[in-house]
Amino acid sequence: MKITKYIAAFFIALTITACSNEEEEITGEGNVSLEFDNSYSTSDLLLTTTSYNANETEEVKISKVKYIVSNIRLEDEDGVIFTYPKEDSYFIISEEDGSSQFINLSNIPAGNYTKITFGIGVDQEKYLEGATGQGDFLTLAQDAGMMWSWQAGYKFFVFEGVYTSENTTTETAFAFHMGSHGTALDNYKEITLDLTNTARVRTDLTPEIHVVSDISNVLSGTTSFLLDDAAQIHVDAVKSPQIATNVNGMFSVDHVHN
Repeated sequence: MKITKYIAAFFIALTITACSNEEEEITGEGNVSLEFDNSYSTSDLLLTTTSYNANETEEVKISKVKYIVSNIRLEDEDGVIFTYPKEDSYFIISEEDGSSQFINLSNIPAGNYTKITFGIGVDQEKYLEGATGQGDFLTLAQDAGMMWSWQAGYKFFVFEGVYTSENTTTETAFAFHMGSHGTALDNYKEITLDLTNTARVRTDLTPEIHVVSDISNVLSGTTSFLLDDAAQIHVDAVKSPQIATNVNGMFSVDHVHN
């Protein structure tokens, strides 16, 4: 009788092991939440009230940070890329509006995602669709102050505040507005980031990808900017591409909640 019990227990154990080793069947669709969390170096970004060290002897108080996130793509563990529908893939992130810092993506194929790609700004393909081809985003960008004019184009990144330095002891306004200059100069760039851990999209599981944007990189990235040299940069064929490169380097994935 004991031998029979041992044999039965053995086969039950084998069945449990086999079931546990079966690959999970991943089907259906789910959602993904993206959080864009602005920081300044290792500190949380606080508008207006807090001074931050910039390059060399300069300090800044930041009053406004806005940028356009677009053309989102997710890559899974097998290298398969899902492209979020282009017509729904333009968003404005504003430090002044906490709700804007969360992007909810729906109808994502269930899977295990390991990379995310997104653009900063509006690509030429979209811009060349003309004003009528922009849909509701054109009005949204105008209302948010993210356009110079339709002919001049979108502002991809807005960075404003006041600064002081050894030479500028009175708080003085600065403003960096970066974007493509119509079709004459294309400053649209894309960023691909590895996720810190797999984002497991399921019909009943919505991962949150926490992206940190280090705003200090605007002044001290690939190109260093002294505000005493140029406190106002808008349409500039030399400096705007340099700002675009610095902005491109702001982003990293801090963690993924599943």
